[in-house]
Amino acid sequence: MAPQWDDLRVFLAVAREESLSAAGRRLNVDPATVGRRVSRLEDAFDTPLFVKSPTGYALTAAGQRLMSHAVRVEQSLEEAAEELSGDPGGLSGQIRIGAPDGAANYLLPQVCHKIAEGNPDLEIQIVALPRVFSLSKREADMVVAVSPPTAGRLMVQKITDYKLHLAAARWYLRSAPPLETLDDLKNHQIVGYIPDMIFDKELDYLSEIGVEKPTIGSNSVSVQINCVRIGGGVGIVHDFSIPFNRGVRKILEDQFSLTRGFYLVRHEDDKRLERMNRFSEALCQGIRDEVTRLEAKT
Repeated sequence: MAPQWDDLRVFLAVAREESLSAAGRRLNVDPATVGRRVSRLEDAFDTPLFVKSPTGYALTAAGQRLMSHAVRVEQSLEEAAEELSGDPGGLSGQIRIGAPDGAANYLLPQVCHKIAEGNPDLEIQIVALPRVFSLSKREADMVVAVSPPTAGRLMVQKITDYKLHLAAARWYLRSAPPLETLDDLKNHQIVGYIPDMIFDKELDYLSEIGVEKPTIGSNSVSVQINCVRIGGGVGIVHDFSIPFNRGVRKILEDQFSLTRGFYLVRHEDDKRLERMNRFSEALCQGIRDEVTRLEAKT
């Protein structure tokens, strides 16, 4: 007997959330129902689709094969819904964006607010996590990344470059040792990423100034700049974050500057979805405009 879409939808939710309870929350059904649907699918195929462990539900080899087919069914249904709606005007439905917390905190709120204002039937979700997102598991519909991926069935486009500089709180600088050259940094507390939690080589900023590990470290950009803002030391911060942090200013601009890029990453199967294409275009342009606007204020 061929599997029903409702069962496949539950299967996809468990595969993506790796938990019956989380899948249930995502689908707004109770975990027991989720478990029964999974069991029904496994009985239909006469093979286990998940391995349960202390960390959750992991796909078996059969489950991984089924997932690729289930995603195609999901994609076909989305395309059909888009064609039958016949409304090329406003955007609707739910779109989830994964992003590193620098972009998620200081760029995406303004950009997504503007898009949402013009599309009242659209629900935008911003997932801010300091790690790489899995588009194959549909943890997000699209991802803002700090480096382009080199594997997978993905569409990648460059959004924009952005700048980073050394920065410190004004009152910290008034009481701290002199800071006139990069060599003077050895006399200061340094704020930055925890070295073994850097999830992308493009984020290894401190190695650019010869610092092996920070005095105060965090895997979060927001935590880092808050440490700088309260006088916890000197950090390398995004220029676009400075206007949100009163009293923080760039230092040693003529001696140190970094340029990095943002990339939009989408699953290859989404290229036929006009809704996603239009949203992606608006998102990329919005991020470009916001980076330009905020960097001009520093």
